[in-house]
Amino acid sequence: MEFYSKRLVGFFLLACSFSSAALAESANDVLATDIVAKLKSARSELNYRFVGPSVIPSLYEVQVEGGPMLYVTEDGSFFFDGNLYKVKVGQFVDIRSLKLDAERKKVFANMSTDTMTIFKAAGETKAIVNVFTDIDCGFCRKLHKEVPKLNQLGIEVRYLAYPRAGIPSEAYDKIATAWCSANSQESLTRFKNGNDDPIAVCEDNPVAEHFELGARLGVTGTPAIILMDGSLLPGYKKADELAKILGLDS
Repeated sequence: MEFYSKRLVGFFLLACSFSSAALAESANDVLATDIVAKLKSARSELNYRFVGPSVIPSLYEVQVEGGPMLYVTEDGSFFFDGNLYKVKVGQFVDIRSLKLDAERKKVFANMSTDTMTIFKAAGETKAIVNVFTDIDCGFCRKLHKEVPKLNQLGIEVRYLAYPRAGIPSEAYDKIATAWCSANSQESLTRFKNGNDDPIAVCEDNPVAEHFELGARLGVTGTPAIILMDGSLLPGYKKADELAKILGLDS
């Protein structure tokens, strides 16, 4: 009799835990709907994705498609955007970037390279960098001049398109033309050297897909270098500096 009583208690506790989880999930769904509806009431043209509770109690993360992460109050009436930092001994840690490292690592570990414009290493590939780039960005052009040396150092450069002016735009037309070219490496190099190809945008180009992916992975400017461990290095880096970060001899 005691055995069956214990089993009944166990089943009851298990049922309660499932019930509590279901109620919590349901409440979270309602909260997400209410917060997004509140934001939509102010700016209906934007698309919002409810992420979940932030590390700050009573604030929730909402991602604006193609825009910033918002930290929103429970009633949706107030928010702030921008970077959120955790204070640790000897450093300030960007919370969002830290959370995104794992996602970026997973994305590039599994992503096909078919839609990337790739400059392969000369000889053995010792490291890989994924670079979100724009045609007219001055520092993107400076970084592109470092690509031959990066390749000589054994670093493969994989480019993804990120027209900073958005889609549609002149920047989009240029970078899409490079991706649509029969030889995207040569076309991209001509554009970055200021020798623009005639605009010819094909329908099946991956620029919009890359642009959306960049926004999701925390890219806010170009060049944005993402290492295979998920680390994001914003801005221009010289070949020797990048090699040192990657643990390679320059």
